[in-house]
Amino acid sequence: MRTVRWGILGTGMIARKLAQAINESSSALLHAVASRGATRAEAFAREFAAERHYGSYDALLADPLVDAVYISLPNQLHARWTILCAEAGKHILCEKPFTTNAAEAMVALEAVRRHDVFFMEAFMYRCHPQTRLVFDLIRDGAIGDVRMIQAAFAYNMGPHYDNIRLSNALSGGGIMDVGCYGLSMARLLAGAALGLDGPAEPVEIRGTAHIGEISRVDEWATGILRFDRGIQAQIACGTQIAMDNRVHLWGTKGNLEVTSPWFCNGKVIVRPAGSDEVVHEAPCDASLYANQLHVVADHLEAREVPAPAMTWQDTMSNMHALDTWRAQVGLQFDQETTIGLSQTIAHRPLSPRHDHNMTYGEIEGVGKPISRLVMGSMIFSPERQPFTCAMLDHFVELGGTCIDTAYIYMGGKSEPAIGNWIALRGNRDEVVIITKGAVPSPERCTPEWIDRHLRESLDRLKTDYVDIWMMHRDNPALPVSAFVDCLNEHLRAGRIRAYGASNWSLDRLAEANAYAAGHGLRGFDCNSPNLSLARWNEPIWEGCVSASAPEARAWHEERQMPLFAWSSQAQGFFTGRYSPDDTSNRDMVRCWYNQPNFERLERARQLAEEKGVTATQIAMAYVLCQPFPTFALIGPRTVEETYTSALGLNVKLTPDELAWLNLEDTSRG
Repeated sequence: MRTVRWGILGTGMIARKLAQAINESSSALLHAVASRGATRAEAFAREFAAERHYGSYDALLADPLVDAVYISLPNQLHARWTILCAEAGKHILCEKPFTTNAAEAMVALEAVRRHDVFFMEAFMYRCHPQTRLVFDLIRDGAIGDVRMIQAAFAYNMGPHYDNIRLSNALSGGGIMDVGCYGLSMARLLAGAALGLDGPAEPVEIRGTAHIGEISRVDEWATGILRFDRGIQAQIACGTQIAMDNRVHLWGTKGNLEVTSPWFCNGKVIVRPAGSDEVVHEAPCDASLYANQLHVVADHLEAREVPAPAMTWQDTMSNMHALDTWRAQVGLQFDQETTIGLSQTIAHRPLSPRHDHNMTYGEIEGVGKPISRLVMGSMIFSPERQPFTCAMLDHFVELGGTCIDTAYIYMGGKSEPAIGNWIALRGNRDEVVIITKGAVPSPERCTPEWIDRHLRESLDRLKTDYVDIWMMHRDNPALPVSAFVDCLNEHLRAGRIRAYGASNWSLDRLAEANAYAAGHGLRGFDCNSPNLSLARWNEPIWEGCVSASAPEARAWHEERQMPLFAWSSQAQGFFTGRYSPDDTSNRDMVRCWYNQPNFERLERARQLAEEKGVTATQIAMAYVLCQPFPTFALIGPRTVEETYTSALGLNVKLTPDELAWLNLEDTSRG
């Protein structure tokens, strides 16, 4: 076991507990402490014999002798300082809960991955042998099939509204402070009951709470969780109520009680049905917090700990569950409103990273570089504004400039979410916005509806122009002249900079541009059909058009018309999640399951192995390496998915490789 030189950010109560544990531990040395005030840092260092003390957190991170940092700051600061610690190359133990919400956690963990440092959320009970004992007893069937789990953690601190636990601005409250324990325990033991190696994910979460008028946070709360196989969990927490803080499980063959689940200084009692109870103990050679430090030291090189300690995925899942619980009780933090979202998570100006690999193209009239990867927005909404901001901020950091949305996405909520982000960041002149109107119904695909949709989109997006406006569908009952004339009027008025078509036939596009050329007007500047390495069996949605066929690609090559490819990754077909034997996803089977596509998948895997990338990145490169201007629309659900998509920009494919991948050539040349 190596000796880890620790730095501590913060000098509060929990920081004091860890400092004491460091001094008890054979695997740790307290090297430095930092506080916003030099006097407090000096007093703390003197009390706990720290070698150095700093009057700023940044100064501690600049200390080359610090191996690992314990973040004991208020909840709303965890994400920011996790990112900064990772960037400084420091290993991280972060006090629970990890962040204010799952969006912050997602961004902070991406920084941990990118900078290759250790991370663990500091649920000390998860590192203790007692928790492993309980997990094993449940998984081994000590009480049969588990039916019910109860977990409580609450205390009455009184009306001390100057305390961070009773502060909305600091992301406090009972759910965040101690409810996260019960939630993490319920998920862990449900996983044991289901035979998993770690926690299970609830299929349903419901909750109630008392929200304090002064604190504006939950002061006591309950949650009900439902897992697979009918397993249910009841969790209770609070900061203004004292409870019997135990964990209890009931199964078909008895029950199990943990008398001290959080501080691990009690007993584990198994009461088999019809038999005498059996008392188990799980001694530990170190104190609770010192043992946690030993676990960290043991796994620094692996970068994360195994279950039942908190893995990275466990932390993310717990944050998602906390978000759902808070949404159930109507608790939103200031950090999640305009007040908090006005800054990036790292609290610094938004700009591309110096080492980004984004490439760019151009469209006549736009006047800005257009990133070859285009961020799709079908899951953005104002209700998930923190997630929207996190995803778009990260995209910009990767060099992204272009965002694709539509009048109908998320029932009309996507555009307002993007508009909110633009207003918060003040970056309208730096981003390229594509939106679409003329929704998929002939009666609303007319010049009159184009005008209506465009004006409403501008209001939602909080802007006076759209960089590229696209018709979502065609209406062949109307002459192309009606649409070209209408869209040129909006060009002249400055409401759009360029326009294109999504899901138009190539014949109609050619006819429209011929009309425009003959009448001194601008024609369609770009096209946005489906284009991917996989060829669909039938359209994903009615009325959609694909350009994957050879004749469609030849049409674009001849005209060099820019193409914005949606479903460029064939809805995840190349991720490896799908096989011919797995027919559980009916839409994937309907659209993408055919023998040629599985052959393309196999070839993508072969080429990916040769190039040291993934099959998905090969599929992305197939779209981006066409002999005409292409842009790939992506629909990531996490920042990690965005990052891995961007790696596809590094992959270059030759014409021979393109043909071989697409089964148009049997040799590799």
